[in-house]
Amino acid sequence: MNIKPERSLTDIFGQLIDQVTRLIRNESALARAEIGESISNIAGNLTMLVAGIVLLLPGVIILLEAIVAALVRGGMSEPWASLLIAAITLIGGYVCISMGINRLKSLSLVPKETIKQLQLDVAVVQEAGKQHHDA
Repeated sequence: MNIKPERSLTDIFGQLIDQVTRLIRNESALARAEIGESISNIAGNLTMLVAGIVLLLPGVIILLEAIVAALVRGGMSEPWASLLIAAITLIGGYVCISMGINRLKSLSLVPKETIKQLQLDVAVVQEAGKQHHDA
C-alpha cells in the first residue's frame, strides 16, 4: 500500500508563494504588453492625423481663397468676404480640435484586462486561503 505523507504547512505556504510570484510576473508582463499596444495605437493614430493635416492644409487654403473670390465676384466687398470665410473656418477648426481633444482624453493607457485578471486572481487566492483555513 502506497501512503502519501501529508505535506507540511511550510511546503504548502512555499508553493503558494512561488505560484503567486509567478502569477504576478505573468500579470506584469501582460500589463506591459497591453500598455505597449495602447501606446502603439496612439502613436499610429497621431502619425496619420499629422500626415492628413499636412496634405489637406494647402488644398483647404486654396479652396477658401476661391470661396472669397466667388463672394467678391457676387458683389461682396473683399474685406467682408475674407472676414466671413475666416470666421466660418475658425469656428469649424475649433469644433474639430475640441472633438479631437475629447477623443484623445477618452483613450486610456490603463491596462484594463490586466487589472480585471488581477482582481480575479486575488479572488481565487482569497477563496483558496479561506477554504484552507476552514479545513
